[in-house]
Amino acid sequence: MNYFDLYDFDISFKIDPAILKRKFYELSRKYHPDFYSQSNNTEQEDALTTSADINKAFKIFSQEYETIKYVLQLKGFLEEEEKYQLSPNFLMEMMDLSEQVMEAKMENDQVVIDKLRNQIISIENTIYEPVKTIVETYKEGVATQEALLQVKEYYYQKKYINRILAGLA
Repeated sequence: MNYFDLYDFDISFKIDPAILKRKFYELSRKYHPDFYSQSNNTEQEDALTTSADINKAFKIFSQEYETIKYVLQLKGFLEEEEKYQLSPNFLMEMMDLSEQVMEAKMENDQVVIDKLRNQIISIENTIYEPVKTIVETYKEGVATQEALLQVKEYYYQKKYINRILAGLA
């Protein structure tokens, strides 16, 4: 099941939250299993499956990072458990930040923690800049393979940054 088809959305890296919410409620009402309690077993199972898919899709589409992952998987650019190799320079920078985060957390130094959070957000903005146009204006059949590979690089960098940010929480 393609979640974009389920929601009748064009494939996109960004989903308008208001449209997503409206469509979620519309689909939830239409396929709620309670409305199929008098139907045969097949129809009940179909409604239950569709309802579960509606919820999974909503969870994915509610988070831009997860939507990017889903589109890349849908397009065959990302595989589960893929061993993607980030640049050594990026990895070294992230290792240094991780160490600084661990030290700041151990010392419970909120000033340093806040400074590191701002530094990480700045890095996050920097890595987003080269793919911003691709992510925000993606059109099915128009984006090149090179553009999707750039988004894939961003996805893995962002994944790394998310882990470091989680360490600050």
